[in-house]
Amino acid sequence: MNKLELLRTFVRVTELSSFTQAGDSLGLPRSTVSEHVQALEELLGARLLQRTTRKVQATQDGRVLYERSKDLLAHMEELEGLFRQDETQLAGRIRVDLPNVLARDMLLPHLPAFLERHPLIEMEISSTDRQVDLIAEGFDCVLRVGAQPDQTVVARRVCSMPMVNCVSPAYLQRYGMPTTLADLAEHQLVHYVRPLGARSAGFEYQQGHKVERVAMAGRVTVNSTDAYQAACLGGFGIIQVPRLGIEELLASGELVAVLPDYPAPPLDVSLLYAGQRHLPLRVRVFMDWLTAILQARY
Repeated sequence: MNKLELLRTFVRVTELSSFTQAGDSLGLPRSTVSEHVQALEELLGARLLQRTTRKVQATQDGRVLYERSKDLLAHMEELEGLFRQDETQLAGRIRVDLPNVLARDMLLPHLPAFLERHPLIEMEISSTDRQVDLIAEGFDCVLRVGAQPDQTVVARRVCSMPMVNCVSPAYLQRYGMPTTLADLAEHQLVHYVRPLGARSAGFEYQQGHKVERVAMAGRVTVNSTDAYQAACLGGFGIIQVPRLGIEELLASGELVAVLPDYPAPPLDVSLLYAGQRHLPLRVRVFMDWLTAILQARY
């Protein structure tokens, strides 16, 4: 049995504290994951995992092996691609998470060209507003928008997305066109918070290098970008969104840009990845490709 495969399986079980979740992330049945761990324990003559009905955790020997295995597997990934001059020979799975809008409007339209250039690479794409756990959920990289408070991963800034303030024609018929900040006292804002129950920042705009905020009334609060856009289309209030994703709605007149002199500050877009010394070459190539796609747009 391939010893590196045994180590890869053991590392995923240790990271996820679950045979089932490790199997899902590796594309293996739970029974195979259990067999791999058992074979590795027999090979090393040590008990590596403590199994209970609720969770799995590494023993002292298992923790030592886990730390050494991460470095070994990273080096092997590097060695596998060291002498490959032809990038079409890059192989393996890349698991990535990114916001819905960026998946729909940026990644997926360009992805066929990337996969044609790298025919041995497979993609697993998650698109959600949820803040995924990059390491625990087995993502190679994550594309995120906005501030990145997680200090346990590396954040590589890619670009910034300009913002626009929008309302629906139905909203304008009811409340009129806001033209000054003072007008906002008579208007409604669709509040976006994550999680629900958090305090809304209100209407944000940039004054020089400083971000200013105006508290606003609003009867609808949402916690997803799809609901945010739908609430605006429904006439519930003003939203502040990246121009990407609503350009067609603006062009068709389904949404109308307002207060152009008071846009929210641009949103930084960053690629996040685990801070290990060696990223697999296929992941580095993908990240460089995605960065180029985004920077060409912005």
